[in-house]
Amino acid sequence: MSAVIPAIETLTTQLGKLPGVGRKTAQRYAYHLLGLEEEDALELAEAIRGARAVVRPCPVCGAYTDADLCVYCADPTRQSGLICVVSDPKDVLAMEKTREFRGCYHVLFGSLSPMDGVGAEDLAIPQLLARCRAGGVSEIILATNSDAKGDVTAAYLAGQIKPLGIACTRIARGIPIGGNLEYTDEITLAQALEGRKPL
Repeated sequence: MSAVIPAIETLTTQLGKLPGVGRKTAQRYAYHLLGLEEEDALELAEAIRGARAVVRPCPVCGAYTDADLCVYCADPTRQSGLICVVSDPKDVLAMEKTREFRGCYHVLFGSLSPMDGVGAEDLAIPQLLARCRAGGVSEIILATNSDAKGDVTAAYLAGQIKPLGIACTRIARGIPIGGNLEYTDEITLAQALEGRKPL
């Protein structure tokens, strides 16, 4: 019978709360952290504490910042009337990596999920609609995830935004670059056909 050390068990449990980290991986991380030099372990703990102390959502769009406004809202060269709506702050980084989008953002902090009791008031949807009603918004690009919750969220937002006279679009979905048709599922193929454009 193996002895359970409560401190290791607590550390493993906390690490297991990270996305994509199962019990065995969390345990491996816990033992790795315990094997670090004390200085390295304390630097990691301080980095977490420091980030939690200074990083917060931008009061306008919700992207993470350590200043009064995020770099996107504070940049006068960006198109403030073009707003890309994403589910999570990390999605902003994904969009920025394309180097194609020069508008601003709005982070919802989740997706609608009636089954889980997550409604519009639980997300940053009222703030988005307030931005739309304030004027100056020409287009909303819905870049929610390509899953059931993301689709429900996009459909709900489109229904709220279109009556305001603002263009509302959804990012295209389809075959990934380098993908082969024979290995692509039928839903993705159907979406690729629906989102086709003239050459």
